[in-house]
Amino acid sequence: MKDYQQINAETIDRWVVNGWEWGQPISHQEYLAALSGDWAMKLTPVKFVPREWFGDVRGKQVLGLASGGGQQMPLFAALGARCHVLDYSDRQLASERLVADREGYHIQLTKADMTKPLPYGDERFDLIFHPVSNCYVQDVLPIWRECFRVLKKGGVLLAGLDIGINYLFDEGETTLINTLPFNPLKNPEHLKQSGESDSGIQFSHTLQEQLGGQLEAGLVLTHLYDDTNGSGNLHEHNVATFVATRSVKPLG
Repeated sequence: MKDYQQINAETIDRWVVNGWEWGQPISHQEYLAALSGDWAMKLTPVKFVPREWFGDVRGKQVLGLASGGGQQMPLFAALGARCHVLDYSDRQLASERLVADREGYHIQLTKADMTKPLPYGDERFDLIFHPVSNCYVQDVLPIWRECFRVLKKGGVLLAGLDIGINYLFDEGETTLINTLPFNPLKNPEHLKQSGESDSGIQFSHTLQEQLGGQLEAGLVLTHLYDDTNGSGNLHEHNVATFVATRSVKPLG
């Protein structure tokens, strides 16, 4: 079996080619609107992140962690941030380059695997924007430790998190078929389901891993909201399957 992160990178590249929602870059008109103050970003499928979570990002160093695709980082650029993005998908990084070239701003692109130590010095960034993506990672705790390391004191981590409920159900979201944790590397049935649904190699994570892991890394949780899938049976029953968090690195 290939390295599971290689499988995931190839899977996401394929999804982008096929029109994946989270792989379509913003338009020129959307960029112009952001320059005029009309903008909104998502960490999870439905709800927009409250503007007060961001603060003033003008002149700040912002990292889009697994946030390629030309959707959020162009908005940060329009707001005057100094933008960096790390992603392992060639297609997602190409979309970032496409928008940056089209709109004439600079962005630093890094192709890398976030399961490895981040290729940045200590206390480099004022803000990390990390939309739902660590469901493609087996162990999330090292990611939180690396986020803490590369954030400046007082820096902000905005994260979108899958809380595991989606992995319990069949594709129609009507029948409970799995026990947790969902881990295709350890459970052959989970691997079989992943192949049949072309979902890459995904993993369920607990709130202990997602929220407790941030706290264990030294971050302080300041805000939180939950969200649904945006469509499907669980959404229609208003079942929250995602959480968005705002955490900060203490000044002390």
